[in-house]
Amino acid sequence: MGKLTAIKVKNAKPGRHADGDGLFLYVKESGARTFVLRVQYQGKRRDIGLGTADVDSSGRDAFGAHNPLDATSLMLRKSLTLAEAREKAAALRKLAKAGADPVAERDKERRVIPTFAEAVTSAHKALAPGLAEKNAKAFLASLQEHANPKLGKLTVDAIGAPEILLALAPIWTDKPVMAKKVRARIVQVLAFAKAQGWRTEALPDAREMKSGLSRQARGGNFAAMPFAEVPEFFADQLGKGQSASRNAMMFAILTAARSGEVRQARWEQIDLEARTWSRPADMMKMKDAHVVTLSNAAIALLERLAPEDARKGLVFPGTKGGPLSDMSLTKIMRLAHRTETVHGFRSAFRVWAAEKMPTIPAMVSEMALAHRVGTSTEQAYLRTDLRDMRRTLMDAWGMFVSPLLSGASAENNVVSLMASQA
Repeated sequence: MGKLTAIKVKNAKPGRHADGDGLFLYVKESGARTFVLRVQYQGKRRDIGLGTADVDSSGRDAFGAHNPLDATSLMLRKSLTLAEAREKAAALRKLAKAGADPVAERDKERRVIPTFAEAVTSAHKALAPGLAEKNAKAFLASLQEHANPKLGKLTVDAIGAPEILLALAPIWTDKPVMAKKVRARIVQVLAFAKAQGWRTEALPDAREMKSGLSRQARGGNFAAMPFAEVPEFFADQLGKGQSASRNAMMFAILTAARSGEVRQARWEQIDLEARTWSRPADMMKMKDAHVVTLSNAAIALLERLAPEDARKGLVFPGTKGGPLSDMSLTKIMRLAHRTETVHGFRSAFRVWAAEKMPTIPAMVSEMALAHRVGTSTEQAYLRTDLRDMRRTLMDAWGMFVSPLLSGASAENNVVSLMASQA
């Protein structure tokens, strides 16, 4: 028989009041009353909050006669009569003696397990501040498009390798790069769910998922045009009608820049006299500001775009005034019946530098591509961006790609412009 009674609970002064078998009533100075159970679990003492004391239960005698509750309802109830507190305490003591975690069992039924679609939204909200805006959008969009159709309505504690394989199957061979990103992001959402206590099972094993999917085609790198073909391709494009998309693609070739960097380029970043393009950190993949040295060919291309008094805002504006889309540059490649990517011109530049400019250290071409070079220690001691060497390299690349724009004589032009202008 417990030491407490309904009257004692109702009239108890601030402090701790024992009922027996580890059950206590805590009364705060404010008058708030809480039942707490003290148990031993894995050799350690734990105090477990059971709920507030219900001193005026509607439809029941205060701490007296009550309707029996099933185990689930008892764990969910947050306001307890004395009898219910004793019943809940007895159930948790029994679980603790059996080796189960009483806190986890108390919260098991109370916890609402979200669906995968809901977890995606929560994970995106939590992770987005630490991601670049572009990556955060890609994270959410890829999961909504490729994962939610199969996993969206499942609760996160019910998703294992079989369910993930089912979601990935439609894109695994057709879109291998995207499929791998989606697989990683699904696991990331499940890891987030586990951290939130929404699932207790281990994360799906990567090897298990890999063995359940067909072999993907080898590769995955951006398709690149052989550097020997670049001058003829460039001359062909130069001979066609001007458009922002075509000009942007040619500028990307001459600067070995990423498509996104070119599409966001602004006249305010370009100094034609100093022959530089200064790109702020927020437009760079590595989030480091970077200065591109502009060759004669790049300068000549820019001077063709707009008169001096109109060089404001975006260098390559879209039809609606905003930046061009990535597909607008790809469309130029497809109109030329080329299957390579615009990004692949960076690879062409890198191979050209290795084969045709052997006296220039590899570090220089990597810097020209805005790649980080060397170890963190080497980066700390390298206090130069090797701009003079990069200028020599980019000038040679501009001369190779377009002798015409570079101001070379007709005899030195390694491509025939007659065919492209026909």
